[in-house]
Amino acid sequence: MDPLLDLFHHLRDLNGLVTTAGYAGVTAIIFIETGLLFPFLPGDSLLVTAGLVAVTGTLNVWTLGLLCSVAAIVGDQIAYAIGRRSGQALFSRPDSRWFKQEHLRAAQAFYEKHGGKTIILARFMPFARTFAPVVAGAARMQYPMFVLYNVIGGLLWIWSMLLTGYYVVRLIPGLEAHVEKLIIGIIVVSVLPGIIGWWRSGRHAS
Repeated sequence: MDPLLDLFHHLRDLNGLVTTAGYAGVTAIIFIETGLLFPFLPGDSLLVTAGLVAVTGTLNVWTLGLLCSVAAIVGDQIAYAIGRRSGQALFSRPDSRWFKQEHLRAAQAFYEKHGGKTIILARFMPFARTFAPVVAGAARMQYPMFVLYNVIGGLLWIWSMLLTGYYVVRLIPGLEAHVEKLIIGIIVVSVLPGIIGWWRSGRHAS
């Protein structure tokens, strides 16, 4: 338990976290965020940072990508199972420090609007990627279809973020000195679809 708590304490220093935690730590965080309904972990920025660290040879980007892909896919499978078995109960669960009804409801609304492709789109949206598979399970989405979207979305998310960090440094020399700005940009791009959706829904409501 102590190693896991140490990971959480170091979330603000992602570069140090990736270097210290290595393959096991990064993979564990991806799994926890996607499979254990823990939406406050920095999946996007962690993967980009891991790609940057891999450039130095500390980690092998292909090994890390494989491990994280498995973690992301298995995590969503578990979240789907949770939704399938107790999804309706989650909708009456009170808010807590780590669980917010508004995030679950937002994922539900997104799923109802976009259907199965939500499983892919939500991968790139913080909070939504944690709860979208739960909503899919609660809605009893056909399992073979869920598996297909889960695999596609998981692979697209992991490799796009990881390779962005891995290759962008080679394309833009000196960028490694501005990792924080790159991470902020990734987060903004990830959150932007949700902001646009919220803004549009507000306009329609008006």
